[in-house]
Amino acid sequence: MQYDVIVIGSGPGGYVAAIRCAQLGLKTAVIEKYSTFGGTCLNVGCIPSKALLDTSEHYHNAAHNFATHGISLSDLKIDVKKMIDRKNDVIAQNTAGITFLFKKNKIDSFEGVGSFVNKNTIKIAKKDGSSEEITGKNVIIATGSKPTALPFLPIDKKRIITSTEALNLTEVPKHLIVIGGGVIGLELGSVYARLGAKVSVIEYAKSIISTMDGGLGKELQRVLKKSLGMEFFLGHKVTGATAKGKNVTVTAEDAKGQSVSFEGDYCIVSVGRVAYTKDLGLENIGITVEERGNKITVNEHMETAVEGVYAIGDVVRGAMLAHKAEDEGTYVAERIAGQKPHIDYNLIPGVVYTWPEVASVGQTEEQLKDSGKAYKTGSFSFKASGRAKASGDTDGFIKVLADAQTDEILGVHMIGPRAADMIAEAVVAMEYRASAEDIGRICHAHPTYTEAFKEAALAATANRAIHA
Repeated sequence: MQYDVIVIGSGPGGYVAAIRCAQLGLKTAVIEKYSTFGGTCLNVGCIPSKALLDTSEHYHNAAHNFATHGISLSDLKIDVKKMIDRKNDVIAQNTAGITFLFKKNKIDSFEGVGSFVNKNTIKIAKKDGSSEEITGKNVIIATGSKPTALPFLPIDKKRIITSTEALNLTEVPKHLIVIGGGVIGLELGSVYARLGAKVSVIEYAKSIISTMDGGLGKELQRVLKKSLGMEFFLGHKVTGATAKGKNVTVTAEDAKGQSVSFEGDYCIVSVGRVAYTKDLGLENIGITVEERGNKITVNEHMETAVEGVYAIGDVVRGAMLAHKAEDEGTYVAERIAGQKPHIDYNLIPGVVYTWPEVASVGQTEEQLKDSGKAYKTGSFSFKASGRAKASGDTDGFIKVLADAQTDEILGVHMIGPRAADMIAEAVVAMEYRASAEDIGRICHAHPTYTEAFKEAALAATANRAIHA
């Protein structure tokens, strides 16, 4: 065998798996079909969307919030081309970083589409029509996912677009219609709403971010409507969309089954993602994909039905999150090296990078009710936070759910300033099975946003928050 490990795909799961394999002394190769490393996350996902979110947040604050700080501006305008150029530069910096790390760790890389000849032999089909084969003792499939398409709604990539095209618009839409009230749709909708677009969100479920704790969706909807003027049409089933010239018409059925239509100049279809398994040649080694979502079935060690062939990240069960893929990449690398790693899937946090940010870990209140688990809850509003008052970020709250008998923290759900960063404290606490009392007893620096977590924990412990 030429390699100990061959990794197909260089997204967060793939490149982390490759680097960890190399650290453990395994001769490693990576196959990537695109000319840059990093997969969806670095090229058309997490990183570029955060770059646009940051730019649009600066603009929105300058337009609406600076005056309250005594900062006066005139003739404020957004240079969309410069915004996109900056986003592209951020992408280039990050993808170049992966190239550097591969060289540093002596990882061989191949550009092309990798497919199985047999379980140890991978064919690499290159853009120029040529191909080559490499062999390895173990193979890790890390091919990620792509946006879900609706069969009755053709995407022209000009006016009816996916998240990928939304990252490269050359103008601010007049009326942006977003199909899907999940993470991606709300983040991209926020970008353009901050820049002045009218944004309408059409969602089939009865709440936005419906997989998270119910209170978070309600609060986020309230704030986005108040601060950005975003409109929400919940319980609506989209039936079609057509583009004519610079106009888009989206048709739907409302909660009562009545036909409604929406007129805009752009429409983002953001109804989830599906595992990308095309052209892998899985049939050559006897691997089949699940009918729903195209996902590859793996055991508790991320190994497929074929010994020595593993799959990680978006292409397997569980949440489609970059940090989940990274942890699975590390897990498989250490497993191949003979170690005994561990992942607690209950403690993988979820984040929505709107403003305020939304973050969650552990069980939701709905899940605890459905399971019949006896629990107690404590909440603390950022309206009562000194730090939030100073920065003007008083929307949102932190909720702590704890076991009614043992006081062990079962879930933490927050919406507010820097929630994406604050959730890490909750993850650490729950990894060590902390009680709400433990968090309430820990000294938190003042004034900080994290004090709200302490206060929520105190509220869950005999209702003893100090500043509520």
